[in-house]
Amino acid sequence: MYPEEIVIPMKEELTENGFVELLTPADVENTLNEKGTTLVMINSVCGCSAGTARPGVLMAVHNTSHKPDHITTSFAGFDIEAVRKIREHLLPYPPSSPAIALFKDGNLVHYIERHNIEGRSAQMIAENLIGAFDQYCN
Repeated sequence: MYPEEIVIPMKEELTENGFVELLTPADVENTLNEKGTTLVMINSVCGCSAGTARPGVLMAVHNTSHKPDHITTSFAGFDIEAVRKIREHLLPYPPSSPAIALFKDGNLVHYIERHNIEGRSAQMIAENLIGAFDQYCN
């Protein structure tokens, strides 16, 4: 598990922008069982999280007219049980962090894995997400 003093500022980058933390398996189940669209950002300490994933997801949420009903986050290597529960909903995809998932009525409809984050700009990630929001978020 990562030290809290490292993780907290990375969590706050999202929570200070309206993301709700999924800290337990029950949080995950309750949120994904809600009607509508739910964005889940699996945050991490890796450089691509800071460089492109977090900025990209924030750019997408702030620059679209079709926002998900719920924007949430959980931290890999810190919110261990919650992330494990999220990953059950991401099967058959292998564990990935960072990762960004969009669910509609509890079903996975769009997923960006780490290998689709690495080497891409925040703008590219935002454009990818905005396209998914346009398609799935009414």
